[in-house]
Amino acid sequence: MSFYEPEGYIDSTDYPPLPRHSFLECTYNVTVYTGYGVELQVKSVNLSEGEVLSIRGVDAGALVLLANQTLLVEGQVIRSPTNTISVYFRTFPDEAPGTFQLHYQVFMLSCSFPRRPDFGDVTVMDLHSGGIAHFHCHLGYELQGPRVLTCINASRPHWSSPEPICSAPCGGAVHNATIGRVLSPSYPANQSGGMACAWTIEAPPGQKLHLHFEKLLLDEKDRMVVYSGRTNRSAVLYDSLRADSVPFEGIISDGAAIRIDFAAAEPAAATAFNIRFEAFERGHCYEPYIQNGNFTTSDPTYNLGTTVEFTCDPGHSLEQGPAVIECVNMRDPYWNDTEPLCRALCGGELSAVAGVILSPNWPEPYTEGEDCIWRVHVGEEKRLFLDIQLLNITNSDILTIYDGDELSARVLGQFVGSSGPQKLYSSSPDLTIQFHSDPAGLVFGKGQGFIMNYVEVSRNDSCSDLPEIQNGWKTTSHTELVRGARITYQCDPGYDIVGSDTLTCQWDLSWSSDPPFCEKIMYCTDPGEVEHSTRLISDPVLLVGTTIQYTCNPGFVLEGSSLLTCYSRETGTPIWTSRLPHCVSEESLACDNPGLPENGYQILYKRLYLPGESLTFMCYEGFELMGEVTIKCILGQPSHWSGPLPMCKVAEAAAETSLEGGNMALAIFIPVLIISLLLGGAYIYVTRWEPARAQGRGDQGGPGDAGISRPGADTTPASACPSCTRTRTARSRWKRSSTTPSMRQG
Repeated sequence: MSFYEPEGYIDSTDYPPLPRHSFLECTYNVTVYTGYGVELQVKSVNLSEGEVLSIRGVDAGALVLLANQTLLVEGQVIRSPTNTISVYFRTFPDEAPGTFQLHYQVFMLSCSFPRRPDFGDVTVMDLHSGGIAHFHCHLGYELQGPRVLTCINASRPHWSSPEPICSAPCGGAVHNATIGRVLSPSYPANQSGGMACAWTIEAPPGQKLHLHFEKLLLDEKDRMVVYSGRTNRSAVLYDSLRADSVPFEGIISDGAAIRIDFAAAEPAAATAFNIRFEAFERGHCYEPYIQNGNFTTSDPTYNLGTTVEFTCDPGHSLEQGPAVIECVNMRDPYWNDTEPLCRALCGGELSAVAGVILSPNWPEPYTEGEDCIWRVHVGEEKRLFLDIQLLNITNSDILTIYDGDELSARVLGQFVGSSGPQKLYSSSPDLTIQFHSDPAGLVFGKGQGFIMNYVEVSRNDSCSDLPEIQNGWKTTSHTELVRGARITYQCDPGYDIVGSDTLTCQWDLSWSSDPPFCEKIMYCTDPGEVEHSTRLISDPVLLVGTTIQYTCNPGFVLEGSSLLTCYSRETGTPIWTSRLPHCVSEESLACDNPGLPENGYQILYKRLYLPGESLTFMCYEGFELMGEVTIKCILGQPSHWSGPLPMCKVAEAAAETSLEGGNMALAIFIPVLIISLLLGGAYIYVTRWEPARAQGRGDQGGPGDAGISRPGADTTPASACPSCTRTRTARSRWKRSSTTPSMRQG
């Protein structure tokens, strides 16, 4: 199973393991954005013997075990080193599987704290992506490498380059000097043979220089010469081959310049020197200095009569000099005594409510054969909390912590070699610390030492109560905060908990982690992918204001809003402006072609029309469109047209014109038809009936025929029918004219 949300749960009951070989197993992978890690908190775990539950980080493609079933307890928090974490679960097929629930959330990854260079320091502005680390060296050392590093965003953030180192140079020139150091040079690892170094130091005009030999250990073949001037021809102030002792009181130049020459025949581990120089005004004392301590002065210009009082840092004691010195001698002022030293002592009686215990001679290495005992005593109603911050001793050295004021008391802890920070509690107001260094330390080497802080605490048997948190609340599992008691923090709606939400009172009466706090949620949860689409995210963290643009693949249509924006609410968590859209196939949403209207046609005919597309209709000439000229495909389930299919009817102007033309044609046609019928009848009568009648008269006619009536003969008197007389007359004329050609031919 794979998870990509910034927060969620991994529950074995929701995603049960699947068969594989002879086991049931499942791997749950959580991957978040680059630059963020995954924090898992164990909500519940109930496993049977033989079941495997391991939490692994992914680093450079390899799995790194972070925790397994033997170490997992409720409330435990595990953080991944990169943007991916993997949870592996394996059980047996023939048994009821165990159950577990893990809550995960993102946290911002950071670069590891850069290594502090030896003889230098580092200042880190931010450990997250884009953070800056500034490096600088102590007086007398030079930085080898970049001065500034930047934290680079990656699956595991890293610094832009390796950390620089601080090395002491072999020689150099200092102009307008105010304060500084000359140190024994750092030998390159591959260097052999001798070396010769020269340092030239020049103070501003009118000032002089003071050299203070804090350390001077030279091999018998080494030589150091100090000149009161710029060249080796100036007056000699100190020559190691001729001097019987080291001038710990210091050397003062005659003028404004000093030259220091150092020559070594070959590299020697025993060679070490640390010379501090400072410029000061003529007629004044130089500014005093004390290592591992501080001082106060009555006159910051150190004029004649000035007094200076020295104090030491915690864990150190003042020795080899007075606590107060005075500037004397009007002609050529100088201090009446040398500055004292602050050293970490070997053992002591401590009774303050809080303090520091350092290895002997800290920060310098402790010497061989040390046997130191520190006894700490606080109030009778109290006990002691001992915080060992640094422990770097050899395997032949022993540091033992006793729960009482005698070496026969119960041992709280015994340490050899190097180890990480340790926290111990005494059961009484007394604690005894014993340190023994190997007398053969020069043979087997020496460690760096140790730093311990102690403070008196309450003697009760419960953890201290934890505070309430702003914009949230807490609940406790027990009325008394005894060992094993848990405090659970929750946040108000709209706030996200930062840190562990469940803290456990541990066996040493300390809480498993610091209390969390509630932070206003300023990001939305990932709405997820949309099937058959791609999306463009403006900010992978999904902060308020982030937009996600969804675009469907070809052949699919978006249902819903294509643009989602994360916005903040006064109460509650930020949400998206609309629901997640869907991409559906075009065919499932398309409108079918509605068909053609009678006596009409379509513009841009297609079989299917997508929602939003339009279809336009037209009618043939002489027809008029009744209905919507254009209809649109409306999205729906199913999609439908915005209106019915229009109709094409005969245009009114054309109908009227046709009717008027028909009436006129009819008015002309009927009279013509009547005349044509009359003329046709007359023609038949003349050509067929009259000739037959005339022939009958010729064959049978005589004077008496006039009174004889024949069938079909017209017996109407002429006087009774004037029109008949005219017709007969016309017929007679027509007959005569029609027979004339025959007669002419005969």
